[in-house]
Amino acid sequence: MSTKLFDLGGKVALVTGASRGIGEEIAALLAGQGAHVIVSSRKQSDCEGVVAKIRDVGGTAEALACHVGRMEDITSAFEHIRKVHGRLDILVNNAAANPYFGHILDTDLAAYEKTVEVNIRGYFFMSVEAGKLMRENGGGAIVNTASINALQPGDMQGIYSISKAAVVNMTKAFAKECGPLGIRVNALLPGLTRTKFAGALFETKSIYEQWMNRIPLRRHAEPREMAGTVLYLVSDASSYTNGECIVVDGGLTI
Repeated sequence: MSTKLFDLGGKVALVTGASRGIGEEIAALLAGQGAHVIVSSRKQSDCEGVVAKIRDVGGTAEALACHVGRMEDITSAFEHIRKVHGRLDILVNNAAANPYFGHILDTDLAAYEKTVEVNIRGYFFMSVEAGKLMRENGGGAIVNTASINALQPGDMQGIYSISKAAVVNMTKAFAKECGPLGIRVNALLPGLTRTKFAGALFETKSIYEQWMNRIPLRRHAEPREMAGTVLYLVSDASSYTNGECIVVDGGLTI
């Protein structure tokens, strides 16, 4: 198989939640394969740092602050993309919220709303706006970062797990309706990955040890180990892959 299948030269890609962790690794890898990457997160300064790293190794990128939990930010971001680029070939919905770690019965309204606004509403309308641009330009690829919690609810992560299950069904719904438009929609379901976002799982020794005992590889993942699956899903290597939810968890869900 020719590695040209993974060539993203001439493509414009938007990666949300790209200021650190899995999102940063995805942005760097897509840029390394030739895409112009729009690095997006809540804070412009954080995005600029990632852009600088990409440019330092010869890639092309720009920073675009966008809080996907705010509808006005989504509208503004896509107005910018339409005006500056006139197209979008790749969207990676990676930004996420997980403000509450505790018993499901103690979930308060603020934590519930923040989780839903970012993980469900944000992904949905980012996909809608990206899909409209892709429809105008003959197609594209969308990847949603979900979680293995979508398949097996995580301990003390009730509303987060519920929101990620919604992302899985959202992925399939968009794939079904947008496939005829040449827009492929798939999802990445990471397992335990060392990121600031997943800090509570690493800081709680009993929970971390439970995970280790269940993962056949007997280790957690690093963020870079998630990026390759996304590259596959946005490249020509996956040209007939649509509506799939790929689990990358070291064998945990076997």
